[in-house]
Formats: sequence, structure tokens, C-alpha cells
Amino acid sequence: MTNISARIDFSDPQDSAAPRLRHAFGMPRAVLVAHEPHEVRAVLDAVQAAAEQGRWCVGYVRYEAAPAFDAALAVHPADGPLAWFAVHDAPFPLPWPEDDSAAAARVEWLDTCPRPAFDAAMAHIQQAIAAGELYQVNLTAPLLGEWLGEPEAGAAPALFAALQRAQPGGYAAFIDTGDEQLLSVSPELFFDWRDGSILARPMKGTAARGATPQDDTAQADALRASPKERAENVMIVDLLRNDISRIAEPFSVRVPRLFHTEALPSVWQMTSDVQARTRAGTTLADVFGALFPCGSVTGAPKVRAMQMIRTLEAGPRSVYCGAIGVVRPGQSGQGIHATFNVPIRTVTVQGGALRCGIGSGITSGAEPDAEWQEWRNKRQFLERASMPFDLLETLALEGGRLRHADEHLQRLAGAAAHFGYAWNVDQVENSLHQLAQAHTQGLWRVRLLLNAQGRPRAEAFAMDASPDQVRLQMADRPLLEAHGEFVRFKTTHRAHYDAFTPIAPGVFDTVLWNAEGEITECTRGNVAMQLDGRWVTPPLACGLLPGIGRALALREGRLVEAVVRVDDVPRVRGWAFLNSLRGWIEAEMV
Repeated sequence: MTNISARIDFSDPQDSAAPRLRHAFGMPRAVLVAHEPHEVRAVLDAVQAAAEQGRWCVGYVRYEAAPAFDAALAVHPADGPLAWFAVHDAPFPLPWPEDDSAAAARVEWLDTCPRPAFDAAMAHIQQAIAAGELYQVNLTAPLLGEWLGEPEAGAAPALFAALQRAQPGGYAAFIDTGDEQLLSVSPELFFDWRDGSILARPMKGTAARGATPQDDTAQADALRASPKERAENVMIVDLLRNDISRIAEPFSVRVPRLFHTEALPSVWQMTSDVQARTRAGTTLADVFGALFPCGSVTGAPKVRAMQMIRTLEAGPRSVYCGAIGVVRPGQSGQGIHATFNVPIRTVTVQGGALRCGIGSGITSGAEPDAEWQEWRNKRQFLERASMPFDLLETLALEGGRLRHADEHLQRLAGAAAHFGYAWNVDQVENSLHQLAQAHTQGLWRVRLLLNAQGRPRAEAFAMDASPDQVRLQMADRPLLEAHGEFVRFKTTHRAHYDAFTPIAPGVFDTVLWNAEGEITECTRGNVAMQLDGRWVTPPLACGLLPGIGRALALREGRLVEAVVRVDDVPRVRGWAFLNSLRGWIEAEMV
């Protein structure tokens, strides 16, 4: 694995049914580098010449290379080469093997943009929009990461493998330049240029995934119908149409697809297609000169938006928001075929430091709370990959018989599908069967774990009978992760729950509530409340685990779903804790 310098795993943007472009590359025959703006076009010309001679070039253009194409585009001083491409005779015929040591890639991430600074930047942008200076600005900030423990030699490839599981599909690339490693799992196409035809697919418009299939569909429908999100998307489409027209044959620019929603693991994203025929004699440097940086990561109009970005953002974006791609010989043996992503969802590793940018488009209709939540939604892929975790189910085993095993296996299969974990139901059932045979007497708490490679592990711990009544306490702050995937699915990643573990003597669990002030669940089970003469439990849309015990109580008619706010707590006449392990336990609120 030490001779691997790059890997690409790209969708075919022109044909979703076509095989993915999956190749690995060894040590390059040459490296083309630009450190100064006046060198960037020469590097791109050399890349094109190499591809025309039958070679493959893999590399990047930094966001700070923008002035190489237009001196009016404002940027911070660059923190590395403006353009870097490795030239290869040919790729490896087989994909790079998946790294099975991804569990070793553990990273802790730190925000660099606190909420007050975010709100101030948003207010500044919206004042400029109201004054007619611009229409939209893409505001970003970096997350800074540190390895937990001493990173092994293969830590960066292992993290890349975990990032791909967290953000599958799209336009993924791993590049090791020697000085830094780029781990990009971007879902966004910058452009695909082949046979005189160019396609750009800007991504603008975001919504969180829903807690249920019905809610998920409603989220996608709301995204497509949202005037704010549609306006954000169409502004960038218009910008891309104008940019592409600079290299297009007259009257060939068109938008065959507008407001298309794409399902990513943690968010819905809206994309649109802009296509054109490029003029004869157009070069790769001309394409970059017309389009770079992509309007989806700048705003509109581009020059003024980039000036504001330079003012509001503290330092360079680096490869984030630039372009990463592959330039290869044309399929007909003539010309070239160039495909570049917009490197969002991209981690840069340099020494022991890691960096990943997060951002969103700010328009006149943007609300601070919604944009802040969008940033949190977008970073979930990073948290998922940086803290390896197992999927988890907790079952009761009594007298050698597993309680509600079918329901737990069904929920575990759903979690495996969501997180992209391998799933073999026979192996999982066999693991549980062997454990049950070894514990035919007594009451046991069973932890069923499934790792990313699909290997199950079942553990049994002696369990006391459930108490008749427990004491609960109300959380003193909202659970900000309530709408995240580590709430909707049960895993060993529980830091957000552990922060609410009761420390007062005699308190069994904590009742949680979300940022909207809605009660959700407890840290170890669901919650039921007697309100207005009936027993109710919060709906999944409030942000909670779909508990097995909860589902059974709903099915039996013992519970109904209802939103209960923190303000409603004085009217609650009874409390209960419930899950499939402990059943229904009457409770009192401290």
C-alpha cells in the first residue's frame, strides 16, 4: 500500500447506470506544480498535453488560484501550491483494496466559528444584500482536527475509507502529495468535459433527512418547493450559465434539469444541470478560466461575493472549494476527458493536523438558526467517519429466550443499510443463537454489536429485575443532536447521551428535549407522559430513537403520539420510562 499515491472513485455524471471510474495510481512519472498565479495556466496546459499523449493526470487546483484567471477575484494568501498534478502512464487495473483498519482512524474535531461570530457574519452579508451589493454569499469556516493517540502509518487511508462509508457515491478522491493528503468524498460535480461537451452540476439547497420514510419524503418535497432554496439554486444556475457561455458555442447553453433532489446520508441536496457545446480550440485552462471557482461555493455576483468572503473568513480555504479531478485521454483516442469535483466534504491532512471546511449559501431569506443547523447536518458525515462505532441492539434474554428478537434484528438491518455496514442476517442470528444456548437460565442483558465490516458480536451481562418505579430528571439544556442520525439509530457512539447521565443519587435517567423545546426521550429509553387524560409519547419527528418497547405500546393502543413541549411539563400528571429491555416502568419527575 505504500506505493499508492492516489485513488479516484468517481460517478459517471453523464450516465448514472455506467460503472464507476475506480482506479488507483502508483508513483507518478512526473509532478506538475504551480506556486505563483502566473504558473497555473502553464500547469493546466501541461496536464492537457500529457492527457493528449495518453497519460492520466490526477490533482487539484486550490481555491486561492482564482486570481490566476481573473485578478479581480479576491483571496487570502495561499497555504500551499496553487495547482498540483501527478502524471501517470496508466492507473492500476483494479480498485485499491478497502482498508480494514478504519477503526484506527480516530479524530477529534474543533469548531473555529462560534455562534456569535456566525450570526455577525450572517448579519453583515444580509445587510449587503439589502443594500443591493450582491444576491448570495457562500460563507464557510474550517473545522480543525487532531488524531486521538499516535496515528499509524495508514491512518489517512483508513480515515478516507471511513469517510467513503459515511458519504458514499459522488466524486471521491485520495491524493498523497508527500506534503499533505487530500481525502475528498465530495458529492458535487464541478464539471465533466468530453468530446466538446461540458456539463456542470451546481449543488445548492439543503434539507435534513427525515426521521421516518414519510417525513423523509416530506423533507425532499419541501426542499423542492421552498422559495428560499429554489432562489438560492437558480442564482447559481444563472451564474454558471453565464460562466459557461464564455467558452460555449453560440446558443448551445441549456439547463436540462432543474431542482433535482439527491439523497445523501445526512441531508437532501438540490442540484441542477447546465450543459453546453464548447467552442473549437477551447483548452482546459480556458475551462478553468471561465468557471473557477465554482459559483456554488462563492455566491453571486462572483467578484463581489469573493471580496466579502475574503473579508469575513479568517484564512485561506485551501483545496476546499477549489477543484480535485482527473484528466485522461478521450475515449475515442483523441482529445481529453476531464472530470473535477467541487471539494466540499473534504479533509486535508498535513502532519498531525487535519482540516475540513463546512459552509452554506446565505441569501436574503436565510435564517440564522436554520443555517446553523444546516452546518451541523453537513458535518455529520465527518463525525460518523472520525469516531468509529458499532451498531448496537440491547435485548433481554430470559430463561434462554430472547425477547422481541425479530423486531431488534429488523431495526439493526435498517441501521446497517443506513450506515453502509455489511449485513448477513444468518451470521447475526447464529451469534445470538450461540449466546442463548450458553445462557439458558436466569435474566440477562444482551448487547448485540455489528461492526462496519458486518461482523456481529453478542455479549451477555447478568441483569436484576426491573424496579417498580424510578425517578427521572429534566435536562437543563437542549440536546442539539436530537435530529441527527446517532439519535435515530442506536450505536456505540453515545457521547451526546452520556453528557446527560444523571449524577444525583437515586435518579434513574434524564428526560431530553430538542432545540425547539419539544420533549424527545430519555438517554436509555423512551418516555411516556400522562397528559390531558391519555398516555402520550413524542413522535419520531421530534428527534428520538424508534424504540421497540415504544412501538409495541403504540401498537397495543397504550400510547398515542403527541408533541409535548417543556412548557407543558406542569400539566403532565404521570411519567413512565419504557424500552424493550426493562418494559414499562412508572416514574416520578424530580
